[in-house]
Amino acid sequence: YPSGNPAIIVTRETDQLICIVQEDDLRTAKIRALFQSDGRSTCYYPNGDEWINMSVQGGQYLDQAGNRVRRWMWPNLSPGPHVPLSPIFISLNRHVGVRILAQDKIFVSFLAMGRQAKFNMGTKVQAGAASQLPPPTRLGEDELLLLAFRVRILQLFDRMRRCLNFPSSEQWNKIHPPTYLVTQAVKILELCMAADISDELRSSIRAIVNA
Repeated sequence: YPSGNPAIIVTRETDQLICIVQEDDLRTAKIRALFQSDGRSTCYYPNGDEWINMSVQGGQYLDQAGNRVRRWMWPNLSPGPHVPLSPIFISLNRHVGVRILAQDKIFVSFLAMGRQAKFNMGTKVQAGAASQLPPPTRLGEDELLLLAFRVRILQLFDRMRRCLNFPSSEQWNKIHPPTYLVTQAVKILELCMAADISDELRSSIRAIVNA
C-alpha cells in the first residue's frame, strides 16, 4: 500500500501457492481474502464476515447479513445443464479488487499511485481430479478455539517483542508481522470453512485471529 504496509502476499505452502490480501493496517494484519491454487478461495467483508467462498465444485456470494445472494457450479464439474456464472467484481478496499470470470480466471488486481499489478489465482480442476482430492481435516469447536487463541497469543508476544526492541511506536509499527503467523491464521480459517460449526463460532474465531 502507499502507506508501506503489505497488501498482497504470495507464498508457497507444501505443493500449492497461496495468495493473501491484507487490510491496510499493519497492527492487525487483518486478512481480507485468501486464494489457493487448489481451487479454494474466500473473501471477507471489512468486519470479517464471509463475502465470497469458492471450492473446486463452485462458489457462493453472501450479503453482509449472511444471506446467500448467488450460488454457482463450475461447468466442468457439473454434468448436464447449469446456471452460467455472471462475472463478479468486488472491491476489497480502494486499492485491491477481485474479478471472477471463470474457474481459471479469478483475478486479484492492485492499483496505487498510477501503477497496477494483476494476479490470476484461478485454476482448472477436472471432475476426475476433484473426486480424488482428500477430504478436508475436520476439528471440533474446542480444538479450533484453542488454535485461534494460540495464534492470538503469538501475535501479542510478537507485538511485545517489537515494543521492547523498538521503543518508538513509529519504528515497530513499520515492521512486517512474521510470515509464519500469517500462515497459521490462514490455516485456521481454512479449518473453520471445513468444520461443522455454527456461523457464530466461525465469526468469533475469525475475529480472534484478525484482532
